[in-house]
Amino acid sequence: MKITHDPRRKRRLISFVLIGLLLVFVFFYGLTTGSVKLSYSEVWHAITGSGDALANQLVWNLRLPRLLIAFLVGAALAISGCLLQGVMRNPLADPGVIGVSAGGGLVAIILTIVFPSLTGFVPLGAFLGAFGTALLIYLVAWDKGVSPLRVILSGVAINAFITAMTSGVMVLYSNRVQSVISWMTGTLSGKSWYHLEMIFPYMMIGFVLSIFAIRSSNVLMLGDDAAKLLGYSVEKHRFFIIILAAFLSGVAVSVAGLIGFVGLVVPHIFRLIIGNDYKFLLPISAIGGAVLVGFADTAARSWFGSIELPVGILLAMIGAPFFLILLQRGRVTS
Repeated sequence: MKITHDPRRKRRLISFVLIGLLLVFVFFYGLTTGSVKLSYSEVWHAITGSGDALANQLVWNLRLPRLLIAFLVGAALAISGCLLQGVMRNPLADPGVIGVSAGGGLVAIILTIVFPSLTGFVPLGAFLGAFGTALLIYLVAWDKGVSPLRVILSGVAINAFITAMTSGVMVLYSNRVQSVISWMTGTLSGKSWYHLEMIFPYMMIGFVLSIFAIRSSNVLMLGDDAAKLLGYSVEKHRFFIIILAAFLSGVAVSVAGLIGFVGLVVPHIFRLIIGNDYKFLLPISAIGGAVLVGFADTAARSWFGSIELPVGILLAMIGAPFFLILLQRGRVTS
């Protein structure tokens, strides 16, 4: 009997090992790099509690919480984009493109500059905004069922409407807009253990629920007719995945602002390498998103001298050309 070997199995193993090593590298690179350079031994001593006062302050109070938040935000955005691309069977299905992130951002901005006394409710508000936007997109796209194309088109239109509303709020409260400008471009500046504790429970809920979306995503990738033949309730599973993606995107937006291209680009990279099986694609995309945002945030705060560039700007500068290259080479297909 002839034994066939799956060439993707080796690529999956190599990819997981390499992305794991990259995560470790970014972790220590983020802790050593900044306006004050630290050696790896100084970072290690600070982590173990035997470092000097300066190293302890830099590592524990400034760099470590910010880096962990970057990892969580990157993983959440990558998972969100990966799930949406699968359930919509469309490479442009990203929380930033179809308006889910914009919905969360609108509510967060309203709470921040219109009702500043309610800023403590920004995480909850951002999730509710993202959730409400996802629900609105779903209802607008409904016509005896929901097709992936209708969801994408509805999302693009609603995204434009929400963006206009956001601009209107900022014009009406122009005297307070300075506090949200950096947040609009996506930033992790000033994030602390407080912000990590604020989003950590929500992130863990989203990550656990995403495990239950793996099988549904694989089935829905086959198409609605094939999924129904397998006994799946297509609309129920699609609704669950869309709401889960909105939940993860809303939590990420609440702490990091409007960061784009992570959910769009990262799943594409690994889909080209290891294929479409969500059992492997989803976890490796999560790690890849964490690596990308963690590295980009470290670069944004340390590569430009005394200027700290918002991480969202740097990610757009990286993500947009990369996506155009994929499109030019025909690697992005519906």
